[in-house]
Amino acid sequence: MIEQATIQGSPGSALLRRSFRKTFPPAVRGQGAYLWDGRGKQYLDLAGSGAVNFIGHGVAEIVTAMADQARSVEFVHSSQFTTPIAEQYATELLDFAGAGYKGGAVYFTTSGSDAVEFALKLAREYQVEIGNFGRTQIISRDQSQHGSTLGAIAVSRNGRRSEIYRPMVREFSTISTPYCYRCSYDCEDGCANCAVAYALELEAALAATNNKAAAMLLEPVSGTSLGAVLPPPGYLAKIAEICEKNEVLLIADEVTSGMGRTGRNFAVHHWGVTPDILVTSKGLSSGYAPLAALIVSPKVVEIVAYGSGAHMHGFTYSSHPISLAAGRAVLNHIKRNDMVNAADSDHTGSIASQLKASLNSLRDLPSVGDVRGIGLLWAVEFVADKDSKTPYHAGQNFSGLVAQAATDRGLLVYPGQGCAGGDCGDHILLAPPAVISPDQVEWAVGQLAEAIQEANQRAMQ
Repeated sequence: MIEQATIQGSPGSALLRRSFRKTFPPAVRGQGAYLWDGRGKQYLDLAGSGAVNFIGHGVAEIVTAMADQARSVEFVHSSQFTTPIAEQYATELLDFAGAGYKGGAVYFTTSGSDAVEFALKLAREYQVEIGNFGRTQIISRDQSQHGSTLGAIAVSRNGRRSEIYRPMVREFSTISTPYCYRCSYDCEDGCANCAVAYALELEAALAATNNKAAAMLLEPVSGTSLGAVLPPPGYLAKIAEICEKNEVLLIADEVTSGMGRTGRNFAVHHWGVTPDILVTSKGLSSGYAPLAALIVSPKVVEIVAYGSGAHMHGFTYSSHPISLAAGRAVLNHIKRNDMVNAADSDHTGSIASQLKASLNSLRDLPSVGDVRGIGLLWAVEFVADKDSKTPYHAGQNFSGLVAQAATDRGLLVYPGQGCAGGDCGDHILLAPPAVISPDQVEWAVGQLAEAIQEANQRAMQ
């Protein structure tokens, strides 16, 4: 039973907030990389509002596009109508996704969790259409986070986020996530061997299902659960090869890494892979409206179109016109302002390359075990001992201490726990908008260094 005293300090509110033990200041304005609260305090949004905002806050043209659409038609049900905005935007998004999706299709919904739900269902429908009636299982990876609905939790493996709900769901097999900082295999050859070893876990997992797997689901670059972990070279290509050989669909969860965030239109483009289904959200509308999408390859579309001719799925707010107007305006803004190149951390002179160099300066701090990432998606992992890579005890909430110390300084970061085994391991995720300036990057990393040092001092008390 929760002691009443533990929640008495929480200010009264009609909102069911994420925490009753934390005070949330009201945000009242945003512009560029900054947010302001109701007291006038300014914050630099180095987290991109939960890795959502890519184009910056307060872009007037996005709001104008939404208002123009609302004046035309605010909502129709997808069982009765399509809309010009849906048709136009789907065509443009397919083109943005690359040549591998030419002739494919897009399904729009309102959140990453919703989109993952449909991806799982669509994989099952595809298998039924081609006669694989027994294929009902999904293979995913350890330390993954694919959403908050029960279906998404069933294929996620983040203990801290999903432990109490797991008895409510059907769980499937998982394989290891390649994690160079805490690698399970031999990395002395530059990861060539470990890439194959990790990928071959999929073959073993598929064999263990007795040909009952419908799809393999993974994050090309991990999001909140592990924090910007990259796959070793050759890994994704091998995974794709194994999936194709076994008639298993490959689903890429790019809810966090998509829409230019990693310096490519989608993260899979770094490794030359075209998943059968690509799920994206967050940066899709940059937070200006609830929006997510499934980008479906022509292989899958053709099987459904020329088979049953329909899919058994729908959300009321699928293809909501105002959200689509926001998304289309965001996509055009990204292209017009060359923001994907700005997010390329290997491009000399880009803001992402400066962020990469600045963050690497944190490696000298005693609490910093690893700095990893790509583009404008980075993480800093904290350890109590560098030599052994021993994490802080979960009860110390070291990442929370860092986040609070940063917030006090007017800097927003995204704390996470569980990266060292599910229950322990602290990191922060950093995903600033592409409009962040060089001066803002230098200031932010300096303030972050001070926040980490303050957290270390508090942890040692």
